[in-house]
Amino acid sequence: MTPLIREIAFDTETTGLNPNDGDRIIEMGAVEMINHIPTGKTFHTRINPRRAVSEATIRITGLTDDHLKDAPFFEEEHVVGAFLEFVGDATLVAHNAGFDRGFLNMELALCGRDPIPDDRWLDTAALARKKYPGAPASLDALCKRFDISLESRTLHGALLDSQLLASVYLELLGGRARAFSFDTPETELAAGERRTARQRPQKLPSLLTESEKAAHAAFIETLGPDCLWKQA
Repeated sequence: MTPLIREIAFDTETTGLNPNDGDRIIEMGAVEMINHIPTGKTFHTRINPRRAVSEATIRITGLTDDHLKDAPFFEEEHVVGAFLEFVGDATLVAHNAGFDRGFLNMELALCGRDPIPDDRWLDTAALARKKYPGAPASLDALCKRFDISLESRTLHGALLDSQLLASVYLELLGGRARAFSFDTPETELAAGERRTARQRPQKLPSLLTESEKAAHAAFIETLGPDCLWKQA
């Protein structure tokens, strides 16, 4: 039986760019993936950073001090405890992972929790630069490269960006070729014939329970009409 690989697509929004200058996390979003496919299980919270949000962050996220004044603090058990329970021992997949790792581990240290070590992080930006040298490697650029809809994304948000990241990550690992199997060996194709990328005769068997399938289907609906899972 194929072992289950559990990973968490993770994103943060922050008051500014540098945790060493006192900037703090204002939002966290996380998406569970089993064998690189989102299960529909997510984690999301806004956080009161105890400091003002920068103008740049407001422009990017739309989140103001007013939006966060009644949000919980990071160290509250239903924030940090619930997040760590959700993550468990999974690998965290993040875009420009050093940024999110630096902020998360700073927040964990401030409330006396152990950091999540470097070897449990996977950086999709580094993966994209290795696969497509010289090409733009932002999350937006990769969504456009892979025809992943950005229709619902007028502002950055930690959960939505985590969902988009999960789709990008699948594509970076092989995308449609990884998610579907061909029923005819290449050696049996007629001379000169080539199978196109859009021919997908047979899906791999699902590893999800019925409730997880329903949650996954609901998640897919948020990704727009061009989502690869809708292209049967």
